[in-house]
Amino acid sequence: MDLKNKEQKYIINTYNRQPDATLFIKRGEGVYVWDEAGNRYLDFVSGLAVNNLGHCHPTVVEAVKRQTEKLMHTSNLYYTEPQIRLAEQLVSQSCADKVFFCNSGAEANEAAIKLARKFGKATRGCGAHEIITAQRSFHGRTLAAITATAQPKYHQGFEPMVAGFHYAEYNNLDSFAGLVNENTCAILVEPVQGEGGVYPAQPEFLQGLRKLCDEHGLLLIFDEVQSGIGRTGKLLAYENYGVEPDVYTLAKGLGGGLPIGVMAARGAAADTLVPGDHASTFGGNPVVCAAAGAVLQVLGEGGFLEHVQKVGQYFMDRLQELTYANKVELRGLGLFIGLEISGDGAKVASDCQKEGLLLNCIGGKTLRFLPPLIVEEEHIDAAVNVLQRVLARLD
Repeated sequence: MDLKNKEQKYIINTYNRQPDATLFIKRGEGVYVWDEAGNRYLDFVSGLAVNNLGHCHPTVVEAVKRQTEKLMHTSNLYYTEPQIRLAEQLVSQSCADKVFFCNSGAEANEAAIKLARKFGKATRGCGAHEIITAQRSFHGRTLAAITATAQPKYHQGFEPMVAGFHYAEYNNLDSFAGLVNENTCAILVEPVQGEGGVYPAQPEFLQGLRKLCDEHGLLLIFDEVQSGIGRTGKLLAYENYGVEPDVYTLAKGLGGGLPIGVMAARGAAADTLVPGDHASTFGGNPVVCAAAGAVLQVLGEGGFLEHVQKVGQYFMDRLQELTYANKVELRGLGLFIGLEISGDGAKVASDCQKEGLLLNCIGGKTLRFLPPLIVEEEHIDAAVNVLQRVLARLD
């Protein structure tokens, strides 16, 4: 039995793999991956914004090797140095005062939802449990996280949803303000909507949400699971807007390829949860924390984030120059880019894969580009050349 048949037999079918372009990845290095036949692919998916430093970055690999030789896991009943050092790094480089470690973006958002509800009840009364999120948002696959996700397609079959969520129009401050009431405890948004189609927030929108939350005593929560860790040209996307949240969540790119999630909070919000309120068995695992510490070390090296900004603009310019009949809109910030077309986006992604370029399609129409942050202009040129040929055949 070949591997594809074994996958279909033994793994629950929850992933929409591309059946006409099956790819078994065997190895990765830098901006490339190789399949079992030795074919090389330019990876502009990066594990969905996980491999922000590319595949097997030597600094991360060395940190993981060192830590696995010392300690791989222990209970959070005890202290470990990598966890504490990573917490210090995150706090020193952001607006947060304290952090909570878990294993994924969905878990981080669940922790933020619990924190917001407890905070609301303590500060605004026992009925203050409602959270306003944005249409087109995506916050994870757990039950509360998909309820926060204002896309009905993710709700189907899992009803009833968790009570207490309301949905407003992204980049429309009045839409959010109109939903605030005495039961509201928080507003939760992505600074850049990822799964919704790569929509960056307008500065006045996030600034307005900050003011709205301050006026009503609400928590402002930013989901930075996909936009954080250098993806937009800043360590955290909110830095592009001059707006600081009360709570933010991280995952994906922080672990350098290993699973990690973070909920970070400041001020009174940081002291809301107490022992017994929340926990995670693997949260703050020493090996993963060592990897994440190495990621932050690399991102903090002189000129790294400036490089992201530069090549991000170069990529946007090259995509803007593309000539084809199906163009609708180009959106993005840093190296977080979406190209909406009127044609079959899934076919474009599949055809690009056949020509050695990995990207993905969201919503059937938007091509999403998440290249490693170490990408160079020559890699971008190669990707754009493939894309131009594939789009020309679509016309």
